[in-house]
Amino acid sequence: MIQSNSGGPAEAPPSAPPDLNLLRTFLAVYRFGSFTAAAQALGLSQPTVTLQIRNLERQTRRELFERLPRGVAPTAVADELAARIAAPFDALAVAAGHGSGEGARAEPVHLAGPAELLSAFVLPALAPLVAEGVRLRVTLGLTEPLLDELRAGRHDLVVSTTRPRGRSLDWVLFADEEFVLVAAPVWADRIAEPLAAQGPGVLHTVPLVAYAEDLPMVRRYWRHVFGERLTGRAAVTVPDLRAVKSTVVAGAGFGVLPRYLCEAELASGALVLLDDPEDPPINTGYLVQRPGVSTNPDVERVRDHLAAAARASC
Repeated sequence: MIQSNSGGPAEAPPSAPPDLNLLRTFLAVYRFGSFTAAAQALGLSQPTVTLQIRNLERQTRRELFERLPRGVAPTAVADELAARIAAPFDALAVAAGHGSGEGARAEPVHLAGPAELLSAFVLPALAPLVAEGVRLRVTLGLTEPLLDELRAGRHDLVVSTTRPRGRSLDWVLFADEEFVLVAAPVWADRIAEPLAAQGPGVLHTVPLVAYAEDLPMVRRYWRHVFGERLTGRAAVTVPDLRAVKSTVVAGAGFGVLPRYLCEAELASGALVLLDDPEDPPINTGYLVQRPGVSTNPDVERVRDHLAAAARASC
């Protein structure tokens, strides 16, 4: 223990600021979620990256990453550190011209968004860019956690189902998804006419398949189209709209889905519209990124290509 002149304990001297190379390595590990991937991106050996992270943890006296069987997970301390240093490091890289040299292959674009939208539309739309050499690293998840990770520098671009609040993120309009009320023919043949004649109360006798226990999409449909508050509970909840679709197609009951996700089933007759309102409920999507110019030119290519593909599909 360090003693003060008075004989009592004294505070330890403050540690020196971390070396910039250690912070650069930290940010690469944070964004890639792996020591090995970060080492490849930085042109270092994996043991060197591991040693640098250990040195940074020793200097900060904090654990930055939880070591997992595959990759690493950032701690809350790492999230805070990344949020502080990501923008300055990105700006420094732009000023130094890193990643934009003639003939240089840009780093992968770290893209994130809802599993269903990325699977059904976003990734197929990006196939031409991948064929031209653009590399993608894709993370699937819920919008709010993904936006928090974007602010911390974990992603380059997030496809968001809500408009970000505040000024910490930039966004452009992406596309509107239309919600439709559907069932398999076995149910549609029984309830389509009674539904049109008697209203949504008819559906109380039909099993509901939904994305979540609080039924956000179904409640929105009820308010917007029927002007009523939904009462009742789901027979099946599964947090993947693709699973909701397959369950409804199999004849388990009815559900509310984005039209883009079930266009093929509607065209083939595997699903039938139970209702076709003139003003269907929609949800607007956004392409979101951190402010400023990205160090990776492919980020802008991906964003602009997706925006153009969305306009064309509409």
